[in-house]
Amino acid sequence: MFRRRLLNIAMGLSLSLGLAALPLAAAHAWEARVEGMKNHWERLITEQPEGERREGLKSLAGQAERLVAEHPDEALPRVWHGIIEASHARERSGLGALSSARAARDALERAVELDPRGADGSAYVTLGALYDRVPGGLVGFGDSDTAERMFQQALSIRPEGIDVNFYYAAFLAEEGRREEAREQARLAVAGQAREGRQASDEALREEARALLERL
Repeated sequence: MFRRRLLNIAMGLSLSLGLAALPLAAAHAWEARVEGMKNHWERLITEQPEGERREGLKSLAGQAERLVAEHPDEALPRVWHGIIEASHARERSGLGALSSARAARDALERAVELDPRGADGSAYVTLGALYDRVPGGLVGFGDSDTAERMFQQALSIRPEGIDVNFYYAAFLAEEGRREEAREQARLAVAGQAREGRQASDEALREEARALLERL
């Protein structure tokens, strides 16, 4: 009888521990999928020539959208859906580009509602670039004041970021604020590449150097 009770207790503990591990396993599963999408995106934008990335980004954006639907209360899948759609928008033209840009904006704005740091500022950087580059007025949602607010948010979270400083420098250059643009471009050149984002950050560092030469 005593041995049977011990066996029942052991079985009960095993079952409860197994059930407790299920949410953790599910979390690891979606995080692994995000990591896979991030790595795929990194390869696409650094190894594929511009103009030849569209189909790959379209497929990747679909994967990200499905992951968001499966985990609607998680911020990180939305951040990557937004980043991927923003890259997809740059490969498209006309209304298709605007549709992708809107999808990116919506994903990123919801992401920062869920997580105010927006994946360590990455959401705000991409939002800033979107508000800077998308047309304004009746056609799009572009707005330079909103773009600058987004860049400032990103800088408050990750002031040394190559991406933050480069995109802000490009924005300032377009606004005719050359001295400020030079300072941000210098910070981008001096910045530290992120683990897992080395290739894309190094590409942006080179763009920052080229921008400095033009300013």
